[in-house]
Amino acid sequence: MKKELTQAMDLLAADPAVRNVADSQLIETPVAENLMVGLATGLSLAGLKPVVFIERMDFILNALDAIVNHLGAAQHISCNQFKPAAILRVVIGNKSKPLYTGPTHTQDFTKALRKMIDFPIVELKKENVVSEYQSALDRLSVGTSTMLVERKDEW
Repeated sequence: MKKELTQAMDLLAADPAVRNVADSQLIETPVAENLMVGLATGLSLAGLKPVVFIERMDFILNALDAIVNHLGAAQHISCNQFKPAAILRVVIGNKSKPLYTGPTHTQDFTKALRKMIDFPIVELKKENVVSEYQSALDRLSVGTSTMLVERKDEW
């Protein structure tokens, strides 16, 4: 799976609006999910294609305002004047493999999220990682976000 994810990250980095930048140019944020998604929303409005990595789905609850009300609804609220979009890479920790990450790192909110947002939530499998990242990148070009979900138990 590491090989597929590396290939997918290389695919994203090839796009100048996503950029594979030097460490000195990365935007390092605190682990503040609402801030990260809010920043991504603003960057997308400036013409960039942000990718937000939320290491544990459990903490996506902290970002719901930015995901649901900004990233997910800005296009409708602004009558299509603004179309912020980002790729959200989200991980659900493992329950059954060694190094169990605990009950606060293994929750799955995909079912609830599908009721709150209208952009795609895609569950990654080894065989579809690169193609789904390509699809997510393609959707960014038309102002549509994508949430890509990695389930560690399945890898």
